[in-house]
Order: sequence, then structure tokens, then C-alpha cells
Amino acid sequence: MRSHRSPIPVWAASLLIFPLLVACSSSPKPAQVSPKPAPPAVPAAAPAQPPGEKPASAVEAARPSRETEQEAQAQTVKSEATEKDASVLLEDAFASYEEAQAAIEREDMDRALAKLDEAYGFLLRMSLPPDSPLLQEKHDLRLLIAQRIQKISASRTTLASSVNGSIPLVENQWVQREIKSFQTVERAAFEDSYKRSGLFRSMILEDLRKEHLPEQLAWIPLIESAFRPRALSRARALGMWQFIRSTGYRYGLKQDKYVDERMDPVKATRAAIQYMMELHDMFGDWTSAIAAYNCGEAQVQKVMRSQKVEYFDSFWDIFANLPFETARHVPRFIATLLIVGDPGKYGFDLPTPDAPLQFETIQVNAAVKLATLSQNLGLDQAVLVSLNPELRHDSTPNYPYDLRVPDGYGEKCLACIASLPQYIPPDVVTDRYTVRPGDNLGAIAGRYRTSVDALVRLNGLKSRTLIFPGQVLRVPSRGGVETAAPAPAASAGETVTYTVRGGDTLFQIAQSFKTTVDKIKADNGLASDILFVGQKLVITAGKIT
Repeated sequence: MRSHRSPIPVWAASLLIFPLLVACSSSPKPAQVSPKPAPPAVPAAAPAQPPGEKPASAVEAARPSRETEQEAQAQTVKSEATEKDASVLLEDAFASYEEAQAAIEREDMDRALAKLDEAYGFLLRMSLPPDSPLLQEKHDLRLLIAQRIQKISASRTTLASSVNGSIPLVENQWVQREIKSFQTVERAAFEDSYKRSGLFRSMILEDLRKEHLPEQLAWIPLIESAFRPRALSRARALGMWQFIRSTGYRYGLKQDKYVDERMDPVKATRAAIQYMMELHDMFGDWTSAIAAYNCGEAQVQKVMRSQKVEYFDSFWDIFANLPFETARHVPRFIATLLIVGDPGKYGFDLPTPDAPLQFETIQVNAAVKLATLSQNLGLDQAVLVSLNPELRHDSTPNYPYDLRVPDGYGEKCLACIASLPQYIPPDVVTDRYTVRPGDNLGAIAGRYRTSVDALVRLNGLKSRTLIFPGQVLRVPSRGGVETAAPAPAASAGETVTYTVRGGDTLFQIAQSFKTTVDKIKADNGLASDILFVGQKLVITAGKIT
């Protein structure tokens, strides 16, 4: 059954609607403004244009271009303001970084970290367009901040750990590969180097301990030079610590025509330690510092900058992007530490190291040939040469020099030197020669009265035959030697025995006997141009043909 509702009476509906109308009428309504119709264009009634004003139509036409120009100007001003703000932020960041550096020098590491964080905060606030010249400075400073934070962290870790544990001995696939090489193809060389290390390690360790550095660093020369003081690399790095010329100068190693201190084990060790300390300060860990020691800090920094992730945790994060020789250098060093630390584990029975060098130092004020001095003292020439490997011609220079002599020989050497005639070291002067089409080393050697071997050695050539037009060679000057051998009392075709004296060279002797350097070498089975005082040469006098 459906329910039936009665319709609402009209009067009731009116009562319901009335309050609503009152409520609506009590709220103010916004006035509705009807748009006014535009007045009709009446040319006659149009007001006159003031002088200098354009018609409205022209203004409307010009408005878009003016707005575009104004927007461009606003954008330029905004860009300049952004660049100016960035410059200020960069200066503030550098100022905070410098304060951090000062705090590090005071050993106030908490203050240093706070200032480094502040500097990094300034960098984060910098907003630069992609072509801004400030981008490189921002990147470089960010890298420096990260390095200093690493340094502080590493220093705190080192203080809490033992010295011997400061270089992590990671035995990964790359290290294992170098261990395998030392166990097989390089075994004899490794053992010889280990034996030779005894000559210098006590001296190196003493200097490392003075600076509170890891003692493992004393093994770097094993992989750099096999502990050979006169080792020369393909990159022209010289000495036990393998300094290139510029780095040697940088750390105070003297290099002149008589002396090259890169070959002095004592002086080069002190320079190497200073260099490694700076590298450790720069990179914050020893493995990265050792890599930089091998190829230079600029190369390692370049690889770091090229990383997609700017912060890296260890050397192995950049390992794959380093040059091959540098990348291999650190695994070889770690492999060396593992082997010498536990030879039996890796199948080695290492020989007894040589005894450390024992010597005293005397000041020599005259040029002395080591061979002559050794002969008069009854010593093997190799003894004085091994104690003074920095002497380029195995003779003291013509200025005061501290000469190392065996223990107990100081007074004897001084007395002997006083009785020896003064030696004048050969002073080789070179000219520059530009190779011409058709030239070969033999013809050039003949023209300058020298040998092919001498030209190869003088120019660091890798081939005795390969030269090219336009190549510039160093050649002996025609008047480049200060002394000459005396004219011999020998007739053409006569064979005589000549005793080499101080200052003699093959070129001088060949000139005196009117023969050639190559013939003297062939007649006497000489493999090089090096002579020593007292050496006997069989020479056939004659004319150069």
C-alpha cells in the first residue's frame, strides 16, 4: 500500500522561502558593471595628438618589440646580478677555506672542519650558467675542500693506529698479478733488489722516523729503481727515487755539469720524503700519494676531476682511469710489502741484505779524478764511485765539495789530494745541428769528429739509424774540450801503447794520433767512449782517410 503525502500549502511554502530571501538580501552584492560600448570612431571629433607622440596604432604595433627588449634587458641584469652574487659567494668560500688552512696549521681540527663546512655551504649557494668562467674555480675549490677533509680524517685515523698499519695491504686481483710476476719472470731481479736494499734502508728508515712516516715507504725504491742510485728511466727520471729534472729542482737537488744530486741516495731520500709528505697532504691517503709520486700530482688530479662522482672513497675508485704504468705502480708496491712482510707465504727465500754503507765526509777544494785518487790510496775505484754516485764524470767539481770516503780514510785522502796535480774536468760544449735530407748519424759524426755512439748518448736516441729531416741534434762543438792529449812521438803506421791520463777522451787521443775514434774502439774492443786513468790503449798512428 502506497503512502499518500498531502501537498504543501502555498502559504507554508511562502513562509519557507521568505527567510532565505531576507538572508540573501542582507549580504552586500558586488556591483555588476556592464562593459561600456566603444564610442564610434569619429575622425572629426578625435582629440589632437600632442607633439612628439605617436598615434595609438603605432604604439600598439611597437609594444611587443619593446616588451621583448625590456625582458632581454631584465634577463641580462638578472644574469649579471647572479654572476656578481656568485663572485661574492666564491670569495667568501675562499676566505673560509683560508681560515680552515690556518686552523690546520694550529692543529685546531674542529675549527678547520667547521670552516671547511662553511666554505662548502657558500659553494652550494652559488648558481652559475654553464658558460660561466667561475665554474672551474668553484670545482677546484670543492676538490680542495674534499681533500682537506680527507687529510684531517686520515690524520686522526693514523694517530689512533700503528705506523705499520697506515698503508692498507689490499690483496686484490691486481696485487695478486704483480705477486705472480715477482714470483716468476721478475724473481731474480726482485731478489737482487732486495739484497741491494741493505745498502740504503737503514738511512731511509732513519729519515722516515724523523718525520713520523710509515716505514713501508722505504720500499718504494725497489719498484722505482731496484735501489740503483744511477737508474735512468725512459721518461728521463734519474736516481734511486726517480726524480725528473723539474721536480729535482723543486726540492733543492742541485744539477750542473759536474753534479746531479738526483743520483745522491742521501740527498734524494730527503727530497723524496718532502715530496711524499706534500702529496699525502694533498690527497689524504698514501695509495693516492704514491700514485701521484709516480706520474705527478697533476695527472692524478685530472683523473679525479673527470670522475662522474666527485667524492671517491679510495685509490681503487680511480685506478682504472690512471695511465697504465701509474695504475700498476701501487699494486706493485703493495705486492712488495706483502712479500717482504711474509716471504715464506709467497714462496720466497730472500737473500741476506747487503751491509749498510759506512763512510766519512771530507771537504775537497780541488778537482780530483776518483780513479786517480783510488789508485793512490790502493782502493778499488768502484768504492769511491759507489759512495759518490752524484758525480757525473766520476770527478769532484772545481768548487768546494763534500766527498764521501770509506771510514778511516779521511786524513789519508786529504793528504793524497794535496800531492796530486790539479785535474781539469772535460767541459763539453755542444752546438745545435738541424738534420738535412740525406743525412745519417755516421756522416754527422764524421763531420763533427765524434762517434755515432756519442751522438746517440748525447741526444737520448733510441735508434742508431732513425733520424729525420728537420730534427735538431746536439753535437760536440769543434772547440768544445778545454784540454787535449799531447802529440805522440809516433810515425804513420806505427803501433804504440798509450796510457790514458786525467782529462783524456777518445776524441782527443784520435786527433793526436791522426786516427779515428771508431778505429781505436775496434782495435781495443771498447763498447763505449768511457776511459779511465791508467787504461792501456793499442793505437796505430796514421792519417785519417
